[in-house]
Parts: sequence; C-alpha cells; structure tokens
Amino acid sequence: MDRQPISRAGYDKILAEIKHLESVEMPKIAEKVAEARAEGDLSENAEYHGARETQGMLQAKINQLKTKLAGCVIVDKADMPKGVVSYGSRVTVKDIDLDENETYEFVGPGEEDYDGDVMKILTNSPIAQALMGKKVGDKVEVTLPRGSMELEIVEIADD
Repeated sequence: MDRQPISRAGYDKILAEIKHLESVEMPKIAEKVAEARAEGDLSENAEYHGARETQGMLQAKINQLKTKLAGCVIVDKADMPKGVVSYGSRVTVKDIDLDENETYEFVGPGEEDYDGDVMKILTNSPIAQALMGKKVGDKVEVTLPRGSMELEIVEIADD
C-alpha cells in the first residue's frame, strides 16, 4: 500500500482526535458500563448492552483513525515539485464536455472539504490520481462511478 501524504496540521488534527477519544470519551463509556454492570443481571440489562455497543463502536473509530495515520507520511507542500500536479497543488481544470471550470486542492486525510469554493479532495481520489504528475495544457480522462469525464488542466497554483 502506498503511503498517503498529509500535512503536519492534518496529522496533528487526527492525532488530537484520537487522544480525545481515548482520554475523554472512552473513560466516560467505561464508567457507564461499570454502572450498568453494578445493576445486576447482565442478560436482561439494556443499559449494559447499549454501553458495551457504544464502547465497541468508539474503539472501532479509534482503530480506524490510527490505521489512517499509519498509512500516511508527513509532507511539506513547499518540498513538492512546482509546475506539475502533486500533493498540495491547487488545480483549475476545464470539464471539456460541460465547458465549465472547477478548482481542486489535493490534500491528505482529515483535510478534505467538499463544500468550499475550492474543493479539497484526497490525493487518492480518482480525479487526483488521474491528474497527478500532469502539467498545464494536459488532458486526462477520469473514470468515475457515474461515468467518465475529460478534463484539461488550465492552471496549477503551487502555494
């Protein structure tokens, strides 16, 4: 598996979430489990089973976040090549079929944001994978779940 690039800020954000879940949320749930266990017969104790289920889901989320971090490598955007699409690039592309421009910034886990003016998408997304290593003027065809689209790179902003 290729390691996915991530900024120091993105890495720290995920790490802080893990620490919060482990040091604040897990102890709260463990306390609820203990309180429910103290009520007696566990076979018909809905509070106990509910608390154990919540505890399991929270542990699964912690494990998922740790796995995500383990698959990342911290990268400084300033060290990335200029003039080609790479991690941290802000790329304006023209959808040739629709004759519309769209701007993407390629980011690591925990940094994605699909609602802004500039859509921040993961470097392992189909669009990012198709554009990686390309230059202004290059055309690519991107295969998506809903079909394919042809894009032309209009601008690459290397901040």
